[in-house]
Amino acid sequence: MATSNFLFLFFFVFLIHFFTVPSRADLPGTWELLVPDAGIASMHTAVTHYNTVVLLDRTDIGPSRKRLPPHHCRNDPNDPILKKDCYAHSVLLDLETNSVRPLMILTDTWCSSGQFLPDGTLLHTGGDLDGFRKFRKFTPCESSSSVCDWEELQNVQLSEGRWYSTNQILPTGEIIIVGGRAASSVEYFPPRETGAVEFPFLTQAEDRQHDNLYPYVHLLPNGHLFIFANNKAVMYDFTANKIVRDYPILDGGPRNYPSAGSSAMLALTEDYSSAIIVICGGAQFGAYLQRSTDTPAHGSCGRIEATGENPVWEMEDMPFARIMGDMVMLPTGEILIINGAQAGTQGFEMASNPCLNPVLYRPNEPLGLRFMTLNPGTVPRMYHSTANLLPDGRILLAGSNPHFFYKFAVEFPTELRIEAFSPEYLSADRANLRPVIVESPEKFKYGEDFGVAVTVELPVVGIIEVNLASAPFSTHSFSQGQRLVKLKVTSAIPDDAGKYRIGCTAPPDGKVAPPGYYMVFAVNQGVPSVARWVQLVV
Repeated sequence: MATSNFLFLFFFVFLIHFFTVPSRADLPGTWELLVPDAGIASMHTAVTHYNTVVLLDRTDIGPSRKRLPPHHCRNDPNDPILKKDCYAHSVLLDLETNSVRPLMILTDTWCSSGQFLPDGTLLHTGGDLDGFRKFRKFTPCESSSSVCDWEELQNVQLSEGRWYSTNQILPTGEIIIVGGRAASSVEYFPPRETGAVEFPFLTQAEDRQHDNLYPYVHLLPNGHLFIFANNKAVMYDFTANKIVRDYPILDGGPRNYPSAGSSAMLALTEDYSSAIIVICGGAQFGAYLQRSTDTPAHGSCGRIEATGENPVWEMEDMPFARIMGDMVMLPTGEILIINGAQAGTQGFEMASNPCLNPVLYRPNEPLGLRFMTLNPGTVPRMYHSTANLLPDGRILLAGSNPHFFYKFAVEFPTELRIEAFSPEYLSADRANLRPVIVESPEKFKYGEDFGVAVTVELPVVGIIEVNLASAPFSTHSFSQGQRLVKLKVTSAIPDDAGKYRIGCTAPPDGKVAPPGYYMVFAVNQGVPSVARWVQLVV
């Protein structure tokens, strides 16, 4: 009898252990708090080639928690909240020290857009109110300097007001600005004499919720643009101003603001002729109109080879339904899906049930096996939050303000903390696989052959990848200008100095990788190095 009781107890304990959902400690990835109080909630975030991070809110938010330096107050008699505003609404984060310096922005940047120019300057466009037609620039500088700050361009402006638009750098280094509320057009920076060019597709994609805002724009390696709005997509020849392909409808409801999931283009590889787009998540139609906070989000993803002969959407489901998630391209070519909520929609105080678990999308796995659930965070990051890849391979998480002003004594408060998430490739048990780049050029030209030297603790087995990652402008669940290009490389050859030397070939042209600054990662068996910055020049 005692033996049978023991066996029953043993079997019961075994079942509990076998079928229990893994705990936080069992799931891959780690979290760390970088800045306990940045002073602002970042609605827009971008990483510069000086290893600093520009964080930007809107100016008509009232007092932030970060003061401007003395005698730097913004005086605006038309500001509905603060006529004399002595608070910062943009800050600069130094990644080496995690210190934050206030920046001064003059015009309203609410729901604006941005992109880095080829010289590393951040171009920022549009917003609301006095920022509606504004161009701004931030020219980054050494983190030890306090010289760099926002510049409002005075002698040039947008042809149309741009609120909720998307920017994308082009092969020439120009920036195309697509859409925006009541703006079914495109225009360029530097501005062209033609001004704004009508783009009727955005009107065709509009619905009663205006689900055509912040369109997903990807530069394809054939030089055309993949543009997605609501549930529709086209291939756009911007040089001839014509649509050259209509894609099938993506099932699963609207996917752009105010119902946004997110989108990313997979890494460009081999001969760079193929481009695959992935779009995941979104809100149900009607949730925004009804101001419903508990309508379940969508969990489906669509994947399409945009450059294929007969492209169709391949559908699969994420482990979690998600609205307002961010899709971040990792140096390995995998995608991290992070932030967001499982119910509601975009908008002030219009979502609930934060999705705390990041998800890893592994594009080379078979359909149905591509998603891996990762270690959950503890900080809800929903409306107006951002996610950016850092040069050390971590992901920076900032923002989340579901309220019109800053609110703290509520269920989902305005979030001033800045965190970093480390994917599994940064775990201690993989440290001996992590390469260190010891030699690499500071710039190279298209098609140029060049060398990279790395050191690795363990002997190298197989190919070490050398991958270029852009620095996108992250806002509203989409990283504008995000791109990963896997270079053509030779085998890693050891030398007498303990280094491995890799021959690399730069991208062939600006259609594959537009000119500008990129993070160069060496990736050994799925483990990336700390990146070095390189400028790709014509």
